[in-house]
Amino acid sequence: MTKITAISSLFALVAAVGGTALLKAQDVSEIKLTADKVTFAYDLKEFSVKAGQKVKISFTNPADSVNLQPHNMLIIKPGKKEAVGALANLGLSDPNFLTTKNCIPDSEDILHHTNLVKPGETGTMEFTAPTEAGDYPYICTYPGHWILMNGVMHVTP
Repeated sequence: MTKITAISSLFALVAAVGGTALLKAQDVSEIKLTADKVTFAYDLKEFSVKAGQKVKISFTNPADSVNLQPHNMLIIKPGKKEAVGALANLGLSDPNFLTTKNCIPDSEDILHHTNLVKPGETGTMEFTAPTEAGDYPYICTYPGHWILMNGVMHVTP
């Protein structure tokens, strides 16, 4: 009887650990975002995540893009889209902005970002969603793109 109890306990432990791992995998919100092949736009203009939830975003720049431009994706603080976009436009005066800086402006308003993603590549970012509910803009900060290439991550309670 002792061996049966021990084996039953072991199976219960394995099931519990496996169940926890499965639950944790389901708690991650996976978002797939793609740059439009023709215009400066993301295929998703908005998506929602829960406050404090783990988030994984895969951003693809299609290989058959007509404009052959690199793009990135930055998630920024609510109400700061224009300020960060203006900094991106000013980045043209920095010789490193398009290369080593990956078109990421120096700003505390940027919460998360991918590097520049060339056509045919995918960039990924993983983070925990803000704990404060609200509308968090996302933009491409290759100079000039942010005006059209933007969307909103809705963080819900």
